[in-house]
Amino acid sequence: MSFSLAIVGRPNVGKSTLFNRLVGKKLALVDDQPGVTRDLREGAARLGDLRFTVIDTAGLEEATDESLQGRMRKLTERAVQMADICLFMIDARVGVTPTDEVFADILRKKNANVILAANKGEGRAADGGVLEAYALGLGEPLRLSAEHGEGMDDLREMLRPLAEEFAERDAAAAPETDVDVSDDDAEDGPRVPTQAKPLQVAVVGRPNAGKSTLINKILGEERLLTGPEAGITRDSISLQIDWNDTPMRVFDTAGMRKRAKVQNKLEKLSVSDGVRAVKFAEVVVILLDAEIPFEQQDLRIADLAEREGRAVVVAVNKWDIETDKQEKLKSLRESFERLLPQLRGAPLVTVSAKTGRGLDRLHDAIMRAHEVWNRRVSTARLNQWLAAMITAHPPPAPGGRRIRLRYMTQVKTRPPAFVVMCSLPEKLPESYSRYLINGLREDFDMPGTPIRLTMRSQADQNPYKNKKKSTPSRLRKHLGKGPADGKG
Repeated sequence: MSFSLAIVGRPNVGKSTLFNRLVGKKLALVDDQPGVTRDLREGAARLGDLRFTVIDTAGLEEATDESLQGRMRKLTERAVQMADICLFMIDARVGVTPTDEVFADILRKKNANVILAANKGEGRAADGGVLEAYALGLGEPLRLSAEHGEGMDDLREMLRPLAEEFAERDAAAAPETDVDVSDDDAEDGPRVPTQAKPLQVAVVGRPNAGKSTLINKILGEERLLTGPEAGITRDSISLQIDWNDTPMRVFDTAGMRKRAKVQNKLEKLSVSDGVRAVKFAEVVVILLDAEIPFEQQDLRIADLAEREGRAVVVAVNKWDIETDKQEKLKSLRESFERLLPQLRGAPLVTVSAKTGRGLDRLHDAIMRAHEVWNRRVSTARLNQWLAAMITAHPPPAPGGRRIRLRYMTQVKTRPPAFVVMCSLPEKLPESYSRYLINGLREDFDMPGTPIRLTMRSQADQNPYKNKKKSTPSRLRKHLGKGPADGKG
């Protein structure tokens, strides 16, 4: 999904009808009665060759109090701020209303990319409303009919340049991962962060763990909204900073709760935005609350970061209020080793976002994790190591057939990835692969970083493996002999 599109407008202008057309399913309830949609609904949209996320919103109403309509409006305004593009719909048959004018002014301030659409634009009855739409100051209105599918090609052409712009933005922001190791003997260190390409760090964790407070303390100013209430941060916010002379782009993400507890549609969008921040980071800082560390959701977040192949640092916040620090730290380390074996050896740092204690240690841990994430090992060293590992603990012999590990090389960094050429790779148990991965961590000083280890058969390298063999008849014909039956 290259971008997100929020459909906004007064009640009953056809937002849900357009949403259903874009996702290709009747996901949103549609009725002539206004105000049917009260929540946000998200779907995977397809328009020709464009793929994007579309968000159906509640109808914009002028209420600003804590009534249902007021809360619906706040929800929609947040969706407008979170979306890359807003499609502002009016009813072409009704024309521009005073409410449309109010919300056009709001949209100009809240979102840079607004497309004005005059829906129900089929037939002459809509001509007047389309002309009136020019007065909203949002550019030329797009005339469409969500119910009949008219104007979809024009909408696609309006979205295309914006889609390309957001694709370029994502490509520029995406970290360089799975880097091929071209020169085997090169001992390149990690990429040095610069102002143009800073080190990208995502701070993730459960609600109210102190993520925004921590980033404010690093910045030295109250840039992000904080408070005792859980879930204040709604979308992932990226800030560029110089932390101890290291250029960084830090993503503050919405707290990720257990899926069963994520009822609010906006929170669902926030969680998906936090997941996206993990994918755009090089180092992921998992912030725990010292009072309730390693809950199920913390483990899921850590597992997500490991599956995405990102360097991981675990930071335990609110350490200033902990009484028995030594005993607590011992318990945390034991829990970490037991619950997250796939991140064995990852840095575990205690901090206080409130007082700033431990921030230097956190910075050093991030830089160390980044350096390990870039670790390269020469093929000669790897094969010497592999021979020693096999001698110490030979691979099993399923069915009496010994599995032979013949050759090993590193193929990628960020994260480190290795390939072992062997016989019967499909027979090698997972436990033996874990044995090798743990050995790589310990012997080549790669604690905590995700390690990819692939077993590959040498037969895969045979260029004649899938070629058809010559038949006897072809052989005889080639040698100038008689037919296949040998007669004549």
